[in-house]
Amino acid sequence: MKVYWLYVALISCLSYGVTGSKYSREMNEPETTEKKTVEFRIAKLNQVWEKALRMQLPPVRQAELHSDLKIQEKDELQWKKLKAEGLDENGEKEAKLRRSFNIILAKYGMDGKKDTRHLETNNLKDHDRQEGDTFDDPRLDKLWNKAKSSGKFTEEELLSLRREFQHHKEKIQEYNIVMDAISRTEEIHKNVISPSEGDFKENVLHQKHVDLKEKMRSLNQGFERLRKLSHEGFSEDSEFKEPRVIELWDMAKRANLSDDELESLKEELRHFETKVEKHQHYQEQLELSHQKLKHAEALGDKEHIVRNKEKYNNLAEKTREMGYKMKKHMQDLTSKIMQDGLQHNEL
Repeated sequence: MKVYWLYVALISCLSYGVTGSKYSREMNEPETTEKKTVEFRIAKLNQVWEKALRMQLPPVRQAELHSDLKIQEKDELQWKKLKAEGLDENGEKEAKLRRSFNIILAKYGMDGKKDTRHLETNNLKDHDRQEGDTFDDPRLDKLWNKAKSSGKFTEEELLSLRREFQHHKEKIQEYNIVMDAISRTEEIHKNVISPSEGDFKENVLHQKHVDLKEKMRSLNQGFERLRKLSHEGFSEDSEFKEPRVIELWDMAKRANLSDDELESLKEELRHFETKVEKHQHYQEQLELSHQKLKHAEALGDKEHIVRNKEKYNNLAEKTREMGYKMKKHMQDLTSKIMQDGLQHNEL
């Protein structure tokens, strides 16, 4: 009899455990609920990233955007600390951050404007494009077509030259964005009533004009370099091959640095160029990996899809990480050259 009642009690406990568990947290939380991955610590940057994923940007463009957003995040978090310490009273750094954010939006076709610039493509194999493909600038198109048909360039040199043309195209785009921002600021400036507010916006406007003037000078020098390259080809004694590194070296030579400082910087730029080339290689591998994944998905081979997806995700993560480090290094080098040059000018 005792055994019988023990059995009944045990069954009752088990029944209560089962029925009771349906009211527990685990049972009431939907099984499909997954923790949302947050890429960035700033909400607006997460919104941009999520929009990019919905837009299905090509993998290389996606990795580039991720790096740009990481740089933007770092700068904005630093600015918040400065603001908390009262070190950006005139709002100059805030205005610069807003401008760089707007450049990112426009660069990746997220500024709400109709994108006629064909930016959402991977430009890794652009040397294989047909004659009808352009840089959206008649002068650049003419130079590029002349260089391609000149017979002065090897396949590898054409790749390097193509990257220089593409880099120049992006600089033109950035110039147009800043110019557009100045036009909007001038419109706002006309409607200012408060004198103190007017002074602030006058300073912001002046800084934008300074930036615009510098960008125009850089564009003119860049175009002159492309013109010379297209006519004469690469010289064997060229210091560097990568457009970003060439731009930094040209900037350094204009900064009135001493011979020792230039020599030291040249060595640092060589290391930086190796980093840029390595990043370029990973971008190419990422695009190839993406093509393999798409091929596996088209065949419907689940085993190959899983394997290729894992490789693709690893490459994407590595490319993003390297892109961030490269752009951060370039940012540091640019600041260093400008500061050293400024010190020499003051002396």
